[in-house]
This record gives sequence, C-alpha cells and structure tokens, in this order.
Amino acid sequence: MYSNTSERRRWLTAYAPLIFWTALILGLGTGMGSMNETSRIIRPLLEFFFPSASPESLTIYHGYIRKFAHFAEYAVLAFLACRAFPGLRFRFVFALLIVALVASIDEINQSFNSARTSSFWDVLLDVGGGTAAILAYWVIGQNRLRGRATAS
Repeated sequence: MYSNTSERRRWLTAYAPLIFWTALILGLGTGMGSMNETSRIIRPLLEFFFPSASPESLTIYHGYIRKFAHFAEYAVLAFLACRAFPGLRFRFVFALLIVALVASIDEINQSFNSARTSSFWDVLLDVGGGTAAILAYWVIGQNRLRGRATAS
C-alpha cells in the first residue's frame, strides 16, 4: 500500500491523532463519561476550590465544566481534522462536517444509554467548538502567510 516508511509515517502523523481523538470522544459518550462518573474527579476539586459553595452550586459548576468540555473536545477534533487534510480544497468545510457527524453520532449513541442524556443543544455546542477552532486555525494560517509575504 505504501512505498516507503516516510509515507507511512506521514499518514500516521496526519490521521492517527484524528482517529484516536474520535474514538476517545465516542468512548466518553458511553456511561464512562456520565455526570456520575466525572463527579468522582471533578466534585472533590470543586469542593477544594469552593469550600463554602452549596451542593447545588457545585452541581451547577460541574455542569458548566462538562459543557465546556464538549466545546473543547470538539475544538480539538476540528483542529486535528484541519491538520489531517492540508491539501484538500475545502478542508475547513470537511473538518466541520466531521465535527457535526461525530457530534451527531455521539448524541444518538447517548440516547440509547440510560446513564446519559442526549441533546440537540449539545450537538450545537460541539459544532460551535469545532467552528471556533476552524476559525482560529484559518486566522493563524492567514497570519503566517502574511508573515512569509512580508519577509520575502
């Protein structure tokens, strides 16, 4: 399939992180990523940093952290998708489609799991995280191009 080791290495460095991250997201969409499971780590940290907060407040903070995690994990997915397809003409659109597809699959899977809740709003949040990362990736790329043009 690949003629030499450098092509294989190039393929692995481009696609393996994207595949790994997608698998991680889908794995966290199982009961392993439920609020009950994440509270084992997050709740003690919140209690440490906010010792006078009520249990209800800690639950709200935990919810915000989980929503931010949605945003961040799909931002990483979008970045990895942009990075994986540098020669593709519409790579930003393709990256956003990957984000939307993985987010939709994740939420559909969660709808079959009693420990999880499925929400269209989470898909929108995920796509928002992906869009933010794609815009940042594009802006950084444009700045690099301008820097190269100025240096020439």
